[in-house]
Order: sequence, then structure tokens, then C-alpha cells
Amino acid sequence: KIEDMAFDSIIPAVTSGKADIGLAGMTVTEDRLENVDFSDTYAHATQVVIVKEDSDIASPDDLEGKKIGVQLGTTGDIYAGDIKDATVERYNKGSDAIQALKQGKIDCVVIDYNPAKAFVEKNDDLQILDEELSSEEYAMCVNKDNSELTAKINEALTQLKEDGTL
Repeated sequence: KIEDMAFDSIIPAVTSGKADIGLAGMTVTEDRLENVDFSDTYAHATQVVIVKEDSDIASPDDLEGKKIGVQLGTTGDIYAGDIKDATVERYNKGSDAIQALKQGKIDCVVIDYNPAKAFVEKNDDLQILDEELSSEEYAMCVNKDNSELTAKINEALTQLKEDGTL
């Protein structure tokens, strides 16, 4: 059964047993490893910056002191929080951050490349900066007490990689 939920609810759902697996473009981080185990990685991702076409932001180096929109609980949220003098505006959905950008409430959005690409394709007035903010690996999170499930997921990932599906 697949259950859609807010990104920042996934790890609590897995740790409480409400969900068996968290599969949501989740990056393995040291903080997350304190609460859950992760499968082998299944995809490479990058965090990028979306700006309006007429923005004075030309690279991630220009984010200092800016208002940055992010999806709550994502690695984009973590990276944006590390930018000097930046104000981070957190949204439940990436689309809400995009709306705030279009309305001039924030200067940019930091988000994964694939959703960024989809947002920019639907909005001619937005663009993705050429330089990525970060690079990361995605994996599935599993309750620390369920190593058997983690092993089964890793077996399936190995098979999908070997047969070219992944």
C-alpha cells in the first residue's frame, strides 16, 4: 500500500511502524541514520537553485543574504540553512515554494533537480541555475529493527541494477 504524506513525516512514520519503507527521494545523512537504516542507493541526485528569469542570482555563491524557499525536511532545507545570512522559508510542498517565488515572496527555491525541471517546464518565467548546489545519493529508509526487510530491498535493488531496469 502506498501512502502519500508530507516529506518530514516519513521518518517518524517508519520509526513508529506506521510505514515499513520510506521511498521519497531521500538522501542518506548522518542525522537520519540516527533514526533509521537505509538501503543501498538507487539513484544519484543534485540539489539545484530555481530563480526567476530576471534574477540577479547567477550561481549558488550569490545566495548569501537571500530569501530561499525549500520543501520542509529535505536536504535542500539543510543546505539552505547553512548559507550565510540567508533567510529560509519552509513549505510543505515544493509547488508552494514555487508559488512564493513567482509571487516575489522569496528570491529562489532550492530543490532536487527532477522536480525543479518539471516546475521550470511549466513556468516560462523560471530557470534552473547551471551550477548545482550539491550532489547526493537516494536510498530507502527502513526501521532499524527490520534488517530483514533492508536485506530484501538490497537484493531487489541488486537485481534491478544487474538487469538494467534501474
